[in-house]
Amino acid sequence: MSKRALILIDIQNDYFANGKWPLAGMDSATANAARVLAAARQAGDKVIHVCHEFESADAPFLAPDSAGASIHPQVQPLPGEAVVLKHQINAFLGTDLKAQLDAAGIEQITLVGAMSHMCIDAAARASADFGYATAVIHNACATRDQEFEGRGIAAEQVHAAYMAALAFAYAGVVSTEQYLAD
Repeated sequence: MSKRALILIDIQNDYFANGKWPLAGMDSATANAARVLAAARQAGDKVIHVCHEFESADAPFLAPDSAGASIHPQVQPLPGEAVVLKHQINAFLGTDLKAQLDAAGIEQITLVGAMSHMCIDAAARASADFGYATAVIHNACATRDQEFEGRGIAAEQVHAAYMAALAFAYAGVVSTEQYLAD
């Protein structure tokens, strides 16, 4: 059995163009995530889908039981694939994610999804801190424009800064093409 897991984080409808909190590049990131997902399934890797829902029905996006909080059709779970519901940024916090990984003997984790500067960053750092060999597929992740001290920061720059930080000490950060070629 494979000791590798693919974790798809927050690839949910609200992050797409018609959703309540669209991300830059979400369509292409999801297309790449779907390619990685197909390869993981073919290799027999453990697949875990992580979904974020805020706990309040009046949340600005990802409201409980809303269409926007549903997993996007391109990466729908198959029967038997785990779905972890989270209410925090870090997918490990307040969930059974680590217990599921440990029960399956997982040693390597691959991350794809949203948002690069939040949930991907938090999961990658936690994964490394827990001792898993961690990979982030940079072009299978997306984020959105940010602002700091009155300055706008383009999503592309936000994404690049976070990928650079993760690559420095927390994860192998590679493209979909590099990952699939291994």
